[in-house]
Amino acid sequence: MTPSDRLLNDLTEWRPAGAGPHSFGHNLDSGWTMAVTAEAADTVGCRLTELAVARSVPEEPATAADLKRWAGRIAARATGLLESLKLIEVDAGRSEAVLRSETPVRRGKSVEYYEVLLRGQQAATLKRYKAPQSESGKRRTMPFALTYEAVAKLADDLTAE
Repeated sequence: MTPSDRLLNDLTEWRPAGAGPHSFGHNLDSGWTMAVTAEAADTVGCRLTELAVARSVPEEPATAADLKRWAGRIAARATGLLESLKLIEVDAGRSEAVLRSETPVRRGKSVEYYEVLLRGQQAATLKRYKAPQSESGKRRTMPFALTYEAVAKLADDLTAE
């Protein structure tokens, strides 16, 4: 059984009880851990509010080139989301990079998009946001549905070397 198969098996057996939010964690064989927070989960998938991967590596700041390479791998591989991802910003001073939906979904007077925040070479967090189309107003996180197969693939996509 591959690491991705084990993750998928554990996800399909996950049955949180009661009202959410619910948390699920998994050690990936590659030295990474994955954690999801979901408002609901069932036999085929969940409504996530966050998917995060992290690993323990030396606390060296990532260079802009390191962050661009990682972001490029994610943008090329992450095909299970509603929209493709693209690199928006690299902040080498903070050792962070941001990817967002290439083409956000427009609904009424708002837009919805995914955002992946890369921190150094050791953590990535995926969330979905809803924001007014105008410059004024605050964005807010929103849940997004993924099948367990898509969650497992996304974990592989975020941690691929």
